[in-house]
Amino acid sequence: MALYVFLTLAVVSVVFSLLMVFTKNPVHSVIYLIITFFSIAGQYVMLNAQFLAVVHIIVYAGAIMVLFLFVLMLLNLNAAAEPTQSRLWKLGAGIAAGMLFVTLVGALKGSIQVDTPPDADGHVGLVENLGKVLFTDFVVPFEIAGILFLAAMVGAVLVGKRDLKV
Repeated sequence: MALYVFLTLAVVSVVFSLLMVFTKNPVHSVIYLIITFFSIAGQYVMLNAQFLAVVHIIVYAGAIMVLFLFVLMLLNLNAAAEPTQSRLWKLGAGIAAGMLFVTLVGALKGSIQVDTPPDADGHVGLVENLGKVLFTDFVVPFEIAGILFLAAMVGAVLVGKRDLKV
């Protein structure tokens, strides 16, 4: 049963990500990307990483996609304003995509499948374990990341302030 759910979520992820890439309407593209994010979150739930699934939905599907939709609607994109690409660019993109596809197939063909141990801990992806690992083993990188985020916020405020006299 779990295999069928995983395969369904994987097919949904691949199909909607391809629809996101190949659709011409940017709003539809964003909606397809949101569906892809939800299917990926479903895969996180299947891997017993509920916290990661919730954060994935809140951050990506909630915040970033809403921001994308606002930007797309504010830009007022239409077909007349879109630059047309020559056939040479399209041919080059097709060749590059084909080469990437062949590389991915070759990499997957040579890969090995790792089986999960039968006595694996069922509490691996829970918030409690994540918090313990963050505040014991990875406390220094966690604090450095916090300082970097603080510096990024201060920098964004300074850049956003237009009448700054230096």
